[in-house]
Amino acid sequence: MNAFTILYFTSLFFSYFASAELIKKALFNGKDLTGWTVDVPAHDKNSKLPMPFIIRDGMLVSLGKPFGHLLTDKEYKNYSLLVEYRFSGEPGNCGILVHASRLRNLYKMYPKSIEVQMNHTHAGDFWCIVENIEVPDMVKRRGSKEKWGITEGKARRILNLTDGSEKPVGEWNQMKIECLKDEVKVWVNGDLVNHGYSCTTKKGKLSIQAEGSEVEFRRLDIISINNLGK
Repeated sequence: MNAFTILYFTSLFFSYFASAELIKKALFNGKDLTGWTVDVPAHDKNSKLPMPFIIRDGMLVSLGKPFGHLLTDKEYKNYSLLVEYRFSGEPGNCGILVHASRLRNLYKMYPKSIEVQMNHTHAGDFWCIVENIEVPDMVKRRGSKEKWGITEGKARRILNLTDGSEKPVGEWNQMKIECLKDEVKVWVNGDLVNHGYSCTTKKGKLSIQAEGSEVEFRRLDIISINNLGK
């Protein structure tokens, strides 16, 4: 094999891995919101309202109010996201949005996306936000087919496989979300709680909600994947 051939295959090797956009990093640096953008519709009318996302004791905290979203500056695809979170006070609602794109696309609040629910006792539900995803037993888990939809007033919620996977309030939960091509798979504390397919989008930003309850995040790590976990 001559030097030209070696150089050719070497360039192909590095080009392949560069194009694969391999990632492995923490999305939160523990100090500030570098790499993230905040969208709070209520700030349009009153800029003096507090910021619903803060840094406290090295953790990212969603205060819950005013309602809004914290979005990554970058878009991602084909990844595993590992999240460690807990409700620090009264448990309630929050969520992680995957494949987020157009802002304020539902109820002039929610970005176009698929929501992975973190609402207390319902972690792992899917909510379709102007995007769609399918699961087995759709009628059982989403309701009558004629009511399905992805916009206001439609049946957008898809129930998870178990509501018993969360730890007691105040303890840390681990949620793993894997997105590969048109599939989204979710585990809570090691339990498989949802697996969707035929998603209408395959990439986008990640987003954390401020949706009523205070939630602390101590880990938000992302890594590229080629296969879904078992």
